[in-house]
Amino acid sequence: MISKQEERLEKILSILKLSNPATVNKLAQLIEVSHMTIRRDIEILEREKKVEVFHGGIMLPDSQRRENWKEYTLADATSIMCEEKKRIGLKAALMLKNNDSLILDTGSTTEYISQSLNPEYSLSIVCFTLNTLIHVSKLKKSKIIFPGGYFHRNTLMFESEEGISILKKNRAAIAFVSASGISLSLGVTCSNSYERETKKTIMGSSMKKVLVADSSKFDIVHSTYFAELQDFDTVITDEGIPDKYRTFCNNNNIELLTV
Repeated sequence: MISKQEERLEKILSILKLSNPATVNKLAQLIEVSHMTIRRDIEILEREKKVEVFHGGIMLPDSQRRENWKEYTLADATSIMCEEKKRIGLKAALMLKNNDSLILDTGSTTEYISQSLNPEYSLSIVCFTLNTLIHVSKLKKSKIIFPGGYFHRNTLMFESEEGISILKKNRAAIAFVSASGISLSLGVTCSNSYERETKKTIMGSSMKKVLVADSSKFDIVHSTYFAELQDFDTVITDEGIPDKYRTFCNNNNIELLTV
């Protein structure tokens, strides 16, 4: 039978596969243990050469980072911060009015938005991921636009030049945009380079840009940059974000909604 410590070590490695690097504070919050416990666990993983420790956090070794880049799946992301993502999804859906037009980005958080949309509303919905399409297709009163293209299995996203062209021809009142990492110094990032053009396109096609991301994404940097935090009108997240992001949003007239 697996011990509690072994279970924590597995959780730390799972979190790093999705949010690499990570801080001690972030790991303690996600696993719900003390900072001292996390530090002891990190020492074990460092001795086993499963993580690298640097000032301010820990990360996977280079070889594992390359391997995990290939293995990332939406299913992995769905297993992290589930309750927070559900609340974020509901809060986002409540922003909409009848007859609104919207665009839903990739990700597990935007899937929760699609599950929370009012079935009595007549909406115009643009989406390009299979997991989102499954839910919005049940909305009998809404119009669905699905650009299509090459299917990326790890994110369930369809992407193509033709799809980008369709997105550029459509306009929306609001775009709900996801992110894998949010940093005040290095901007808003995603895990896959093929997502970048689509994200920039939907932001350019929408009157209001809403970033939806749970607190595990903050102070994290991934490989592909696509926006600055101040490019968004609204940020919807949970209560666990560092205070410096609250201050930044307040100073830059960004609406911050925490759930």
